[in-house]
This record gives sequence, structure tokens and C-alpha cells, in this order.
Amino acid sequence: MHYAYRFRLKPTSEQHELLDYHRDTCRQLYNHTLTEFTEIPDSAGTLNQRVRQVRDQLTDLKDWWDELNDLYSTVAQAAVMRIEDSIKALSELKERGYNVGSLNWKAPKEFRSFTYVQSGFEFDKKNGQTVLSLSKLADIPIECHRDIPDDETVKEVTLKKEPTGEWYASFAVDDKAEPAKPSLSDINADNIVGIDVGVLKYAYDTDGTAVGSLNLSEERNRLEREQRNLSRKDHGSNNWEKQRQRVAECHQQLKRKRRDFLHKLSAYYAREYDLVAVEDLDVKEMLESPRNSRNTASAAWNTFTNLLEYKCKREGTHLVEVDPDGTTKECASCGVKTDKPLWVREHSCPACGFKADRDANAAWNILSRGLSQLGVGHSEGTPVETALPTGTAVVPAKRVVEAGSPTLKKRAASAASE
Repeated sequence: MHYAYRFRLKPTSEQHELLDYHRDTCRQLYNHTLTEFTEIPDSAGTLNQRVRQVRDQLTDLKDWWDELNDLYSTVAQAAVMRIEDSIKALSELKERGYNVGSLNWKAPKEFRSFTYVQSGFEFDKKNGQTVLSLSKLADIPIECHRDIPDDETVKEVTLKKEPTGEWYASFAVDDKAEPAKPSLSDINADNIVGIDVGVLKYAYDTDGTAVGSLNLSEERNRLEREQRNLSRKDHGSNNWEKQRQRVAECHQQLKRKRRDFLHKLSAYYAREYDLVAVEDLDVKEMLESPRNSRNTASAAWNTFTNLLEYKCKREGTHLVEVDPDGTTKECASCGVKTDKPLWVREHSCPACGFKADRDANAAWNILSRGLSQLGVGHSEGTPVETALPTGTAVVPAKRVVEAGSPTLKKRAASAASE
């Protein structure tokens, strides 16, 4: 299983310039080899063979391109191999229905990273500080907020410059084999959960816990103010550049808070349960709707699902994505569908009389569909009749993102008692 650890670098002003020099040299190399690649006919071989054919020219390029000798060998090779990765990414987008073009040269602001592969990097301790030693570059101080386990092998290190000017290092690791998932027949009913995501309440699960959405109104207001100030500056001036960086910092703060919330929430569900059922939402179509698209984009449901997917693999948890069509309208008790406008927050079935919060009803439908999709048998009673909690513990999003806070269940218990 592959994933990455991300740490912030603390380079000096001289190291900043050196990092930018290496990054721009990689950009120029990428642009040059992209031109060479486009001149090779498709009949010359597979995509990988044609890219490697260009990569093999690096030795000759170093004879007349002095700047390439300042790059570590694997850094230059990785810059060329990005052509293959970019073409594969475009092909995947095309298969998903996106209208894509061809690869173009990268401008300085568009090429923001370079990679050390397999070698050329190591952690070191100097003067009581942890530094990242990079061959042909520098020993750069690094903020290690957590340790990389000894049983995980670092395969590559990617150095990336954010729009704010900050540099980060991402360590791609090759973990041990994925843990075995428990047999579906052996999973206890208390260790399964269905999750309905929304805007007013970000997550409502079948254990009766509702997690409130993250409040980012202050950050959005600040971003709007800084963007208005940016529009008043002369484009390209020093004041414009300073203001552009402030806008980038606002975007970065929004992104950090949102991803911190989603990381912690997804990690909780992956660790606490043996089976998790969620909706397979078509967010792209929802964003094209003229109504509520801003809140839909801010919710980042696809990001939450993607984080939940890899965390479930890491923890050995079953994850099933179900068709979201009708989960809110369908009664979790008898299956009768009832149309409900968005402002109606309670499900009341006209056929069987079952009443519940509309999100709780949807969560049970999601879980029921997930169990059916996996072929897990049901008890004689419906899930609602056997296990639906009578009360709901509403957990503010702030409690989820607080560092060092107890688990979500404890938060739910304390919230219910307040």
C-alpha cells in the first residue's frame, strides 16, 4: 500500500533561491524533452518506451547543458518521466468524459515541484535540529511533527513550493501488505455503520451521531476582502505581488482547516468500524447545478470518500459505496418512497407511520443497500426496528478538529448529556 507523509521545510533565504533554481532547471528540462517526445511517432513503441527513449538522451544533454550537472541524477530522470504520468492523467480524464487537450510547455508558476527517487535524500540531526539532506542541494531544516515508522520504506521525496511561497516535502512510502479484512459473516452488528453526508450536518450515521459542518465563514470573509484589495492593485507591481501572496495564504488556510477536519473524521470511521457504507455521489453533476453549488464544493464529499477509502484499506475495514438515488425518499422501515422538499427535515412515512430525522432515515437506507450489495443477510426485523437509536447526539465540527480530543463516541456521549 502506498501513501505519503508531508512535512514543512524551513529553508534559509539562500536555500530558497537554491530550491527555486533546481525547480526551474527541472521545468526547462521538462519543456525541452516534451518537444523531443512529440517528434517521436506513436509507431515507435509504447508510451513508456517512447518516454524512456527521450530520457536516455540525458547523458548527451549534460555535455552542452551545464545546469543539468547541478541536478541529482534521479531528479533529472523524474522530470522527464513526468511526461508519461501527465499523459496517463489526461487519458483518465478523457475516459471520464472531460474535454482534454495535449501537453504544453510549463510556465514557471505552473511547475512547482521536483522529485528525488530511491536515493539522494536522508534525515539527519545537526545542532539538535532535524534536517533533510538532499544531494547536490542543501541540508534543509524540516518540521517533523510525527515519525515515519521503521517498517515503512521511503521510496521517493517530492519537494513542492506552494503559492504562498512555503516549501513542503512529501515522503512516499511503501508500507507492508494491507491488513486482512474480517470475514463479513463474523462482523458484529455494532461494528457496522452507514453514513449520510450533507451540508447542514456534514455526516449523520446509523449510530445516531450527527457531525456538524465546519464553519469557515470567517475565513471566507477574509478571503473576499483580500481578493477585493488585490483587484485594486496594478497587475504585476510589487504591491500586487504582496497582496497576491496574502490571497494565497487565505486559500491555504481554508484548505488546511477543511482537510484537517476530513482527515480526522475519515480516520475515526475507518478505525472504529469493520464495515462502512457511504453514498457514491456524482459531485460533478451537483456542482453544475445553479443551486447551492458553493456549499457543495466546500463540503468536499469526494475528498472525504477518497480519504475514507485509503484509510479503510490501511485499517482493514470494508468500505462499500452505494447508489444514492432515493435514499432520502425511501422509508428505512417499509421501503415506501415519499417526496420530501429540502426544507422538510423529518421523515414521516404515510404507509407504516415510521418517523425519524430525514438524515437518519437516509443513513439506514445507505447501510441496508451496502449490506445487500455485499450479500450480507438481514435479520427478520428491519435495521430501523432493531437498532435505530432513539436520540441523536449532535457533535460540532470544532470538537472533531481539536487536537488531542477524545474519540467521536465520547464526544457524542458528552454532547448528548449537555
